[in-house]
Amino acid sequence: MQKFFKFSAILFCIAILSGCSLPRGAALSSEILKEQNSAEPTFSVVPVTRANLPQISKWPTTGWSGRYHWLQSSRGPNSPIIRAGDLLNLVIWDSQENSLLTSQTQKLVNMPGLVVMPSGTIFVPYLNEISVSGKTPDQARAAIQRALEPIVPSAQVQLGVTAGKQNSVDLVTGVAKPGSYPLPDRNFSILGLLAQGGGINPGLRNPLVRLIRDGKTYETPASELFSKAQRNITLRGNDKILVQEDKRYFTALGATGQETLVYFDKEYITALEALSMIGGVSDTRADLKGVLVLREYSRRALRSNGKGPAMQQVIFTFDLTSADALFASRNFQINPNDTVFVTESPVTSARTVLGLIGAALGVVNVLR
Repeated sequence: MQKFFKFSAILFCIAILSGCSLPRGAALSSEILKEQNSAEPTFSVVPVTRANLPQISKWPTTGWSGRYHWLQSSRGPNSPIIRAGDLLNLVIWDSQENSLLTSQTQKLVNMPGLVVMPSGTIFVPYLNEISVSGKTPDQARAAIQRALEPIVPSAQVQLGVTAGKQNSVDLVTGVAKPGSYPLPDRNFSILGLLAQGGGINPGLRNPLVRLIRDGKTYETPASELFSKAQRNITLRGNDKILVQEDKRYFTALGATGQETLVYFDKEYITALEALSMIGGVSDTRADLKGVLVLREYSRRALRSNGKGPAMQQVIFTFDLTSADALFASRNFQINPNDTVFVTESPVTSARTVLGLIGAALGVVNVLR
């Protein structure tokens, strides 16, 4: 009688378990991919191997353009150019008796703060307007002195320039000392500006350097700016420079070390590096044969000849129990907005069932 009661209790527990959803942390690979065998699947499944990786690598990049737009480096003269808005400090020396400009006791006349007008000229007494825009300080000084010769033949001219807005650049953010910096010459480089600003903040993740010029925005990774001499461009007046963190990210879900948004900490991240960034996979839950990367392409990227995806939504699969897929995952590029999903092992569900049956048996033994 006791054996019958025990057997009946076990059957009762199993019946209850069969009608319940087992507690799990992630979906099974078979559950996610089962639609691929339907008559009208809405996504395609692409197992990633070393054989097909070269072809997949040529598919369009998603999540961003896949390249940065930056200007070509060029060098200019070491002398500055006077522009509208600059301030000129003019000193005219004249030792002649009865000078038009100076008194008997003062042999010089000081004219500070002469603003270069939008027309590119400054006003000088007895000379009217003198064009100085586009000239170097030496060229402007010589032009003023030549204009003085008919009325003050012995005059000597000194000229100093304080840069205005058109001869300054704005270092906006991402450095220790943001602000407006005058251009000392036409050969002032972006690295020189960053150095004057105290350098890039060390806490910025994979910083990008952005340049706004003439209504257009250019950007380059700071790492390339430091490593490639041709990226060190010269600046122009009214340039604006911003240093900001890389905003690209991918999503990690499933039986991983963490489920979160993961920001790119370098320019390119492989599938294997992505798994490392999220703390790897769960030793007790993950299905190493069911590591998935979910990606969505635009309609324009679709191809029927293998040079692009056949469907907009694609699931790339990795079997990390094989050396072939491991090597392929070392070179498969994760795109921004991808989802890295590690499915749960079917063994986990089996363990859960056995654990619940064991618990049920324990209850039966108590009842005995």
